[in-house]
Amino acid sequence: MRERLAGRHAEGVEADPASEKEELVLIYQSKGLDEAAARTLADKLFQSKDAALDTLAREELGVDPEGLGGSAWAAAISSFCLFSAGAIFPVAPFIFVGGSPAIIASLVLSGVALISIGAATTFFTGRGVVFSALRQLAIGLAAAAVTFAVGQLIGVSLR
Repeated sequence: MRERLAGRHAEGVEADPASEKEELVLIYQSKGLDEAAARTLADKLFQSKDAALDTLAREELGVDPEGLGGSAWAAAISSFCLFSAGAIFPVAPFIFVGGSPAIIASLVLSGVALISIGAATTFFTGRGVVFSALRQLAIGLAAAAVTFAVGQLIGVSLR
């Protein structure tokens, strides 16, 4: 989301630099500079498009522009690893037992994993632990229900 906002600032600096400069003036005034000093500083920063974008990202969005982006390969590899690690929870019980006990154990392990992941996301989202945990559980249960329904439609059985 912050990357998208940074992109909007880049578009704004191109399309309407005066408006973006005015935002920067207001930010510096809110930090205690008088209007003349804030305007002088904003004028100086807007002499360079890169300096203006960097400052807007830091001051308005609270992000380091150098930290945005990332590697597509790193994202793909981490996504694969996390998906693989998460997939072990519903599958593991079927390695050790079969039938109804495996199904129950799979549901319990998956539920605990989903709740844990949801609770952990609060470090990134700032939302409540209970809300995030239950939301993640609901999404996981919905995905499981869809998967079960597709299995039933094509005639897959666990027995």
